[in-house]
Amino acid sequence: MNTAPPPFPTSTVLGYPRIGPRRELKRALESYWDGRSTGEELRRTGALLREQAWRRLGELGLGALPSNTFSYYDQVLDTAVLLGVVPDRYRGPSAEDTYFAMARGTEGVAPLRMTKWFDTNYHYIVPRIGADTVFRPDAGKPLSEVREARALGLRTRPVLLGPVTFLLLSQAAPGGPAGFVPLDRLADVVAAYERVLALLAAEGVDWVQLDEPALVADRTRTELDAVQAAYQRLGSLEQRPGLFVASYFGDLGDALPILASTPVEAIGVDLVHGGASALDALAGKTVVAGVVSGREVWRTDPRRALAALLDLRARAAQVVVSTSCSLLHVPYDVNLETGLDPELRRRLSFADQKVAEVVELAGLLARTPRGDAPLTPVPVPAARAEAPPEPKGRSPYAVRAAAQAGRLRLPVLPITTIGSFPQTAELRAARAALAAGEMDQPGYEGRVRAEIERVIVLQERLGLDVLVHGEPERNDMVQYFAEHLEGFAVTRHGWVQSYGSRCTRPPILHGDVRRPEPITVRFAGYAQSLTAKPVKGMLTGPVTIVAWSFVRDDVPLRDVVFQVADAVREEVRDLEAAGISIIQVDEPALRELMPLRRVSQGSYLEWAVQAYRRATSGAGDRTQIHTHLCYSDAEQILAAVDALDADVTSIESARSHARILGEPAVAGFGRGLGPGVYDIHSPRVPGVGEVEKSLRAALEALPAAQVWVNPDCGLKTRTYAEVEAALVNIVAATRRVRETGGAQ
Repeated sequence: MNTAPPPFPTSTVLGYPRIGPRRELKRALESYWDGRSTGEELRRTGALLREQAWRRLGELGLGALPSNTFSYYDQVLDTAVLLGVVPDRYRGPSAEDTYFAMARGTEGVAPLRMTKWFDTNYHYIVPRIGADTVFRPDAGKPLSEVREARALGLRTRPVLLGPVTFLLLSQAAPGGPAGFVPLDRLADVVAAYERVLALLAAEGVDWVQLDEPALVADRTRTELDAVQAAYQRLGSLEQRPGLFVASYFGDLGDALPILASTPVEAIGVDLVHGGASALDALAGKTVVAGVVSGREVWRTDPRRALAALLDLRARAAQVVVSTSCSLLHVPYDVNLETGLDPELRRRLSFADQKVAEVVELAGLLARTPRGDAPLTPVPVPAARAEAPPEPKGRSPYAVRAAAQAGRLRLPVLPITTIGSFPQTAELRAARAALAAGEMDQPGYEGRVRAEIERVIVLQERLGLDVLVHGEPERNDMVQYFAEHLEGFAVTRHGWVQSYGSRCTRPPILHGDVRRPEPITVRFAGYAQSLTAKPVKGMLTGPVTIVAWSFVRDDVPLRDVVFQVADAVREEVRDLEAAGISIIQVDEPALRELMPLRRVSQGSYLEWAVQAYRRATSGAGDRTQIHTHLCYSDAEQILAAVDALDADVTSIESARSHARILGEPAVAGFGRGLGPGVYDIHSPRVPGVGEVEKSLRAALEALPAAQVWVNPDCGLKTRTYAEVEAALVNIVAATRRVRETGGAQ
């Protein structure tokens, strides 16, 4: 560039929530998808939410406002559209039709794969890149948001996913040359980014943020060379904005000195979840210091944060105070939570409070003279809970399998679902009426029992072999348990986006965990009384309960998980005593909670497996234990999944086009396995032939005696019409495979 960019403002955040304080985006999206509103109405909602976000950040005193962090579905999908990576099969009559077809599919076309965003519960859409993919950059979205903000009298910094992370998160398109990986297309992708940066510079943009979170994981020499090549080339552009490369979720490690050697002007470091290693390499750079956590909800210790900032200021040209990552992962405003215990609420900090903390720390840093010695943080030793003695383990699998076969007498290729059935508007209204005091507990439970009966009758009519009660009493698979366990608090408005329009309210785990009384036994027992077929008891596993909560930071994570495992074990024992013959303890977050660096992964998997086995150790040999994992690259941890020692594991496969079946570890999997045959995150209904093809692929990888038939995940987000149509086809396909000898 001809001139250096202006100095970076002293405070910023890497992103801000986008669903709306009252989930306005969720409602607008679902209205548009259902055909109750137009694309223009959806766009108006998006513009209003962006304006509200920018104005709120300005009111809080933030120095630099990010833009292009708003998305109608997912920022990785947005990047694919930005670069023109849109397969022809998804192109529709409008831009919205094309965009949502990639995310959700259409009646005739399956959507792109979806998986977890690093070690968070956010899901992203996985782009497909081939050796012949043509990149057609279109900077319309980031440019339009810059102009929107300017019309409001505000200057913003566009945020783009960086080219290296985009390629590392992408999947190779099928049918390409042997050995091809998306990173092979780096030069072409960087050329597309050059075009986008030139357009932003022509628009008068001073700074652009390029997110490269993939660099905090272990990277090969080839991948690090790609970082060097990409940012040397982008930094050498004649006309471009200032480049701010942001990292988060950990330490940059070997990538830090490489980035620092390129012409980029600013580098973001996560000082909450990363370390302070190699920061001397940042001399001469602007450093955006992530000292306020963007993922946890506890107030920042200003003494510790300021000490880190002062230490960094002694090494860098300029220090900007920021969050460790985007605030996408926390709720909007703790002041909305008037029902929380006041003492707990004083300890909490949601998105708006974190922005205020960033601004306050920037002021403290500015008022602290240069040369002052860094403040020494006061060490706070972590408490360690006293773990109870290790419970007695279960019998070997062969012994259990024989006992369960004699009790359950299931057919080959048993058909089941993951647990939840659609949450109807009537159910949600009844739950809201109960919370508002407009319906009494007996009335509410009567409504729940009626829904359980409906679900049991439906499953029996369709011909499923192992039934579920449908979970009509549950708002969320983690929050429901948090509401019944001591040590947790739940919020009223603490919504966080999981994917698209799907939002969750993560509970706040703030104290020791205990189970005062049985949680699920009453409704599970009622469901079992309605049928002679086995009904699964449905529990959430200890790792997932902790991973999908905001967790106390004064006790090691392992100890917290073990406390929850002991509560789950008590529930397993009570379900078994009530006559439940199959108990599913789901662990979809097992892969998600795993550290990003290999050096820490082994110890994590060891205690995570321990926790699961602890939770299920109370079951006898005749009780069949199931578990479930979904949308989390589970193929990376199949050995650990096998070590969980569950009798049956159901796993996502349909959305990822059965790629897990090609893993060598699947052939050696020692227990029952149900690769999903129905992608429940898409409204499309799979045909009989499509399901049959999936089943035959599973039978090529596994013996028929081990294969179960099930959807990818729970059916909560679908309608009854979609669910019934899909299950009819699944049953028909399974019977066809059984009858034609494919399951011998």
